[in-house]
Amino acid sequence: MKLNNKVVLVTGANSGIGFAASLQFAKQKSKVIALDLSAEINPELAKKLSSLNAQYSYFSCDVSDFSQVKEVFGKILQQFGHLDILVNNAGILGPRQKTEDYPEDDFDKIVDVNIKGVYYFMKVALAHFSERKQGVIVNTASVAGSLGMAGHIAYSASKHAVMGMTKTAAIEYAKLGIRINAVCPGFTQTSMLDHADADPQYKEMIRYSTPMKRFGEAGEIADAILFLASDRSTFITGQGIILDGGLSVQ
Repeated sequence: MKLNNKVVLVTGANSGIGFAASLQFAKQKSKVIALDLSAEINPELAKKLSSLNAQYSYFSCDVSDFSQVKEVFGKILQQFGHLDILVNNAGILGPRQKTEDYPEDDFDKIVDVNIKGVYYFMKVALAHFSERKQGVIVNTASVAGSLGMAGHIAYSASKHAVMGMTKTAAIEYAKLGIRINAVCPGFTQTSMLDHADADPQYKEMIRYSTPMKRFGEAGEIADAILFLASDRSTFITGQGIILDGGLSVQ
């Protein structure tokens, strides 16, 4: 993979898939821009990036606030000169509740982060990529973007939206050589899964509903992100790669 010296922005970098993707890009000698809501970078991420002698920066940003997104993106271009790859990964799950009981405030928050946050970073990145006539976006969707997910109407709706945005933008920008794809993880061992429900029986149930009888690993999803960002996938755009241990083919 020719990813050395590529400038890569990873949102939601402090944990889970974003954490793993940041390290994977660093191993490929990319320049990593880690971004998350927290004021400071996860100390463990900073330690691991430093151990790889990675060139990296960290920015704090609420992806659901377009004014913050524009400001941070401007700072990134000021520091690095350009961006090559956007990994649009920031997202939240929300509570597990039946549709009629789903809290309106939580629904709105999930829409703001998972849909608007992805759209906002696509918006600023695509304007930049269009000027350069090159660039790659990898959005983190979910297998819930093609299936229903009981108890998570807002999350499932948001990930369907991510796939719709991925396909639409891919068509619009393909002639410029800009590629836009998505990864669609199934149940993956991250802090999001840890917080999905306190009931260990529920976690066992969803683990055994996966034909491979295990959760995915964040690093496995990160490997797919690197593939889609690299020169090994130059004729792939508008696609969602499903990584779910066979869940969706039952």
